Amino acid sequence: MNALRPVPRTLLRDRAYEAIRDAIVAGEIEPGAVVRDADLAERLGLSRAPVRQAFARLVDEGLLESKPQSHTRVTPLVAADVRDAAAVVGAMHELVTRAAVPRLRTADTDAMRAANERFAAAVRTGDVDAALRADDALHDVLVHVSGNRAAAATVARYTPLIRRLERRRFGEGGACRSAGLHDRLIAACAAGDTDGAVRVTAEIWRGLEELADIP
Repeated sequence: MNALRPVPRTLLRDRAYEAIRDAIVAGEIEPGAVVRDADLAERLGLSRAPVRQAFARLVDEGLLESKPQSHTRVTPLVAADVRDAAAVVGAMHELVTRAAVPRLRTADTDAMRAANERFAAAVRTGDVDAALRADDALHDVLVHVSGNRAAAATVARYTPLIRRLERRRFGEGGACRSAGLHDRLIAACAAGDTDGAVRVTAEIWRGLEELADIP
């Protein structure tokens, strides 16, 4: 994976943000590393302005920390921060699941099954990037169907903090989330069992909170 590559000159601030965020989550820019707008602007093929704007957003979201007139660096992995983020993201997923299940169509649950098949295949081959993309795709079905834009924005804001730790754990040989849990979630969704789907969703995200407590 090489997130830091030149980007098209459209929506430059957003594209710079996504590229730098993805590089931090992937570990290409490690915790504690000092980042400079001029260096990253050159690597991305951009001017410094959109990179500075991306820095400001990443500071707000907790992936960068900045000392005026000193430096900007990638934040360290702090278990308490990840645990807090997982609790918030989990609560949002429970909320959207409760709203989405009564609205789901067959095409939606089919999309969730297809995503879980990709997830399971990626876990078997140790492809962390593909596993996390498939996991996002599965849960994004419920986020989209719920129509709750505030919840979607909160999930998008805090999920990268969690992903950074997940990638590190998996890279160290840790266990990945269970496709079996996804199967249970999909079965509850297909059956229209809202309470059951919410319970499984809570179980999934509780596991991510616990991941932060592993030494």
